[in-house]
Amino acid sequence: MTNHLRESTPVMSRRSMLRYAGLLGVAAGIGTTLSACGGPKSTNATGEQKSTITAVIGYGNNQSWDPTQTASAFSMAAILHSYEALVEGDPITREPYAALAKALPADVSGTSLKFELRDGAKWHDGKPVTADDVVFTYQRVLDPKENVAIRAYFSLWLQEVKKAGDNAVEFVLKFPFPYVLERIQIAKIMPKHVFDGKWDDATAGKVVGSGPYKVTEQAPLSHTSFEKFADYNGPRPAVFETMLWKSIVEAPARVATISGATPQAQIAENIPAENVAALTKAGRTVEQAEGMNMLWMLFNTAKAPFDDKLVRQALHYAIDSDKMVKIGLKGAGTPATSFINPALAASQPAALDFGYDPDKAKALLKQAGVSNLKVTLNTSNTTVVASCVNVIKEGWDAIGVNTTLDAADTKALFSKLDGGADFQVVVSTGNPQQFGVDPDLLVRAFYGRESLWSKTYARWTSKDAEAFYALQDTAAKEPDETKRTALVKKLMDELSTQAVFYPIVFTKMGTAWDPKKISGVKAQGYPGINLLQVKTV
Repeated sequence: MTNHLRESTPVMSRRSMLRYAGLLGVAAGIGTTLSACGGPKSTNATGEQKSTITAVIGYGNNQSWDPTQTASAFSMAAILHSYEALVEGDPITREPYAALAKALPADVSGTSLKFELRDGAKWHDGKPVTADDVVFTYQRVLDPKENVAIRAYFSLWLQEVKKAGDNAVEFVLKFPFPYVLERIQIAKIMPKHVFDGKWDDATAGKVVGSGPYKVTEQAPLSHTSFEKFADYNGPRPAVFETMLWKSIVEAPARVATISGATPQAQIAENIPAENVAALTKAGRTVEQAEGMNMLWMLFNTAKAPFDDKLVRQALHYAIDSDKMVKIGLKGAGTPATSFINPALAASQPAALDFGYDPDKAKALLKQAGVSNLKVTLNTSNTTVVASCVNVIKEGWDAIGVNTTLDAADTKALFSKLDGGADFQVVVSTGNPQQFGVDPDLLVRAFYGRESLWSKTYARWTSKDAEAFYALQDTAAKEPDETKRTALVKKLMDELSTQAVFYPIVFTKMGTAWDPKKISGVKAQGYPGINLLQVKTV
């Protein structure tokens, strides 16, 4: 399980997806944000006290490290410590603050935004950050031939980024965009002199950013090491002299590092719900956060009878999501009554909440003229999925739908989908939230005219699809907040009515830490950690 989005992914083309190397593949993860300053001490060979921290991440560090391409939970969290965007945001709220930019624009309501770069900003190799680096990065982000993973979050509204001086740039927008400062946070600026024509180096793990930490060692599927960047002069400097992030995908081994009287790590994410009580008893603090980590269901709408929305709705109504939360998730979850988790500010109630109703499911199948339905349910084999799919089978069998479960490794499952393999229904997990929290992004991660998910996987190209995409773009372009909120409500209603790609439950994400070592920790509802504001006890 190496990725949060493939079990939750941004919109992109097949070409972009294949370049992604399966990154959008999985994750029923967890995350955390630490806020403060300071850190535990360790002693080096000379006896000198050195500030350091050991963290454990529940995902592999062997996926792409290219900030414009990756959806790897490990890489994305590490990139937040090593690279910077012009604007960064609070890890929980995404409230923007100036990072590589000297200041935020006073007015973001127009179609031109100018940014001056922070005085004295340097790359990790000592060279200065320039406007050319910003233009270089955004040219790639917007290039349809490159079609990088994050392009879908910019192409609708951003025309170009151009120099406005040696240390200033201008953003030219196609129309005033309400989420502009949140979206700019996604594009981490990369040095032209390092990566021009050498993007494969970034994919392979080379990290040269302007952030507070330098990556000093990459040991795939083992660990990544960091050290404080002495020349960093930005708003959130490094707290520790060094950091060691261990990549431990197996849950028992991961939990062991934060257990016991003298734990190896000060913090670990991706903590299963069943381990919370034992860790709490052992003196660890564990928090579980709501977010967009979802167990989702996707239909092949080119295959009858799944081309009929009534059938798709029926199969949702036949799932006891409350039972799934109680049994499959050990209580650490929420039934999906809307496409966006109701716990998030961006959510609105949907027309259909898919509360468990087997009689309604039977009636919908009858209305659709479907009987004796046989379904092969393809799933990934992650722990969360495996613990939940039997509830789906039980519900479908109970309404007379003969259900066969077919579990596979996540990479193998999505390799088949990428190759255009035939299927009926797929269930897996994912989370687009580390890209952002605005409603347009959370929907666009899975739906769009060039979407890997709605168009390529689900084959959703009907008149209903085109009408939805048009409504989606209209909502994004609406400057009036009240009118835009009403349009988003229509999107939520239509998403539930169509049920092409739709969540069943939202899973809480758990983070554990040693309160005797660090404080100020906030669990975040998406994979990874943020250690830029941590306190030492």
